[in-house]
Amino acid sequence: MLKGLDPILGPDLLSILRSMGHGDEIVIADANFPAASTAMGGRLVRADGLGAPRVAEAVLSVLPLDDFVPAAAFRMAVVDRPEDVPAIATHFAQALKQAGYDGRIEPLERHAFYARAKAAYAIVATGETRLYGNLILKKGVIRPDAG
Repeated sequence: MLKGLDPILGPDLLSILRSMGHGDEIVIADANFPAASTAMGGRLVRADGLGAPRVAEAVLSVLPLDDFVPAAAFRMAVVDRPEDVPAIATHFAQALKQAGYDGRIEPLERHAFYARAKAAYAIVATGETRLYGNLILKKGVIRPDAG
């Protein structure tokens, strides 16, 4: 345990988050997501038993989001109903707002989401059972203190 860190951020996930550079992306995946076959770089962290919004909240407590791009958060769009917003997206939005993100969560068609996930730096496989409980976050920078 470390002071000031969310206790669900284990050593493997903390190492990944610290190793990521500006523009790298991390996937927070639900239990149905093909995380093991999608993790091309072999960077897969298991977070079984934890919900995706809870994992997002923990990750966002230490991960700066990219503010040089129109969107730094992406969710999987509902198949055949891309205009629908699944309820879990509301929970992701709350975690993002709590972290200071005021941008939108960009919906991506399912196969486009999978393709983007394949290129991600890492995947966190959660135990989330709600459908469409998948989120991609783009890492930003921490600016030096002014003054």
